Formats: sequence, C-alpha cells, structure tokens
Amino acid sequence: MPKDKYEKIDNQVSGQTQDQQPGVEAEMDPAPIYDDENYTGSGKLTGKNALITGGDSGIGRAVAVAFAKEGANVAIAYLDEQEDIDADKTVKLIEGYGGKALKIRIDISEEKHCEQLVDKVVNEFGGLNILVNNAGKQFPQKDISLISADQLRETFDTNFFGLFYMTKAALNHMTDGDTIINTSSITAYNGSKELLDYSATKGAITSFTRSIALNLAEKGIRVNAVAPGPIWTPLIPATFDAKKVKEHGANTPVKRRGQPAENAPAYVFLASSDSSYMTGQTIHVDGGDFVGS
Repeated sequence: MPKDKYEKIDNQVSGQTQDQQPGVEAEMDPAPIYDDENYTGSGKLTGKNALITGGDSGIGRAVAVAFAKEGANVAIAYLDEQEDIDADKTVKLIEGYGGKALKIRIDISEEKHCEQLVDKVVNEFGGLNILVNNAGKQFPQKDISLISADQLRETFDTNFFGLFYMTKAALNHMTDGDTIINTSSITAYNGSKELLDYSATKGAITSFTRSIALNLAEKGIRVNAVAPGPIWTPLIPATFDAKKVKEHGANTPVKRRGQPAENAPAYVFLASSDSSYMTGQTIHVDGGDFVGS
C-alpha cells in the first residue's frame, strides 16, 4: 500500500474517544487498515493452527488476516462485554481467505480460563502451532499516586500474568518447530511518563520473551516479540482524550501513526520458518520511534 495512502488516512483521524476498553473497531473513523491489499500470501503457514489473544480487532485482527492469507487456521480470543461485532467480522475475514476460524470470548487474566481456551482450540483444530500473546490494557495516569492497587493488578493481570498463563497452557501442546510471539511495546524501551504500569508490563514481557526463549531452545520452540509504536487501534480512542488521539504518532520520525496492517508481516515472519534462526528477539515496528528518541 503506497505511503501516501497511510498518510492520507492518518490525516483523517479526528479527536474521537470511546468510553470503554478494549474499544470497538467498528466505531472508529476512519477504520484502521487491517488488510493490506498488496500483501499476498505464499503458503508460509499452510497446515498451521494459530491462537491470537486480543485477536478480534487492531493488531490482532491484522495478524489474523495475514495468517489466514498464509494458509493457517486461526482462533481469536477477546474480551468484549457488549456485542461481538468486531469478532464476528474478523471470523468472516479469516474464512474469506480460506482459513478455519474460531472465536472465544474469555478473560485471560485467570489461569483456569487460559487452560480452557487452549484446550478448546486444540480440540477444535487438532493442535496448536502458533501462539500470539497480544491482549492488553492501559490506563494513563499523570502521577504514580493516582495508580491504585486495583489498577496495577488489573493491568498486570491481563498484560503479563495472562500472557504467562497462556504460554504455560500452550506449551502442553507445542513441539519442535512451533512458535510463540509476544506483543511488547515501544514503551518498554522509551518509557512513558503517563503509562507507568503499562510500560512496566511491557518491560516484563520483553524480559520474559528473552528468558523463555532460552528455556525452550533445546525443545525447538522459538519465542520472539514485536514492539509496536503508535498504531491506530481501538485501544487509542478508548484510552486517551481527544487531543492526544488527534496527535497520536505525530512525534515519530515518520510523522504519522502506524496501521495494524503494517505490523502483520512481522508476526508472519516470526511465525514462519523464515525466522528459523531467531529466538529471544524483538522486531520494532514503530516508525523509527525507538532509534529516533
């Protein structure tokens, strides 16, 4: 997709907000780009079964679409207390590219739920080869004194403990050649003065990725991460005020926010044999934010 098209869409974003997390993609205007029309699959994931947490929208949806284009069956797990409008659309997108799709509404902050989720995917698909730990929450606060114990626990319960539980449950079914991909963040590297607890979870994810990669290397299971920068996902209008939504991504070296579709190829690369000599690594998809800071 041409550079100017991404810039054109970025310029159309107004100061819109949503009043709940994780946000609804169907309510965003303009809609995020989750399917790059110039991305053509080549069978890199044919016969593979994937599970993506936070897979109904945003980066998760874009990854689900790209995986389906590459021949994978894709299960999406999501937290949505209202209608399944985003999840239903993602299921149709997966099936439209020939993949088998499964949607599961579940809260991954509890270990027993993660075990149930993995078992359901394995029973439906017959196995699990790719786990994408992508679900996350963030609650900005201007001062550490405003971060309650409840907020701290909620952020860690979903972002880190949920990821830990998911990995633990998935490994009961994974073997040589299978892969785990964790969604980290630019905030793990640059920090964020108003996302203290969120940034801490992403730092934990980065360290965990490196450590579990070493732990699983002899088993042939690779673990890597993607660290997105400012990406146009439902989490943005569901998190920030109108002014910050409008300016989101403007301070990156490329002077714009990214789109979910611009992240998806990194996940495909890490899920496929193209990255067979990579483990414990992080790919930065952030418009140069990390190197330009």
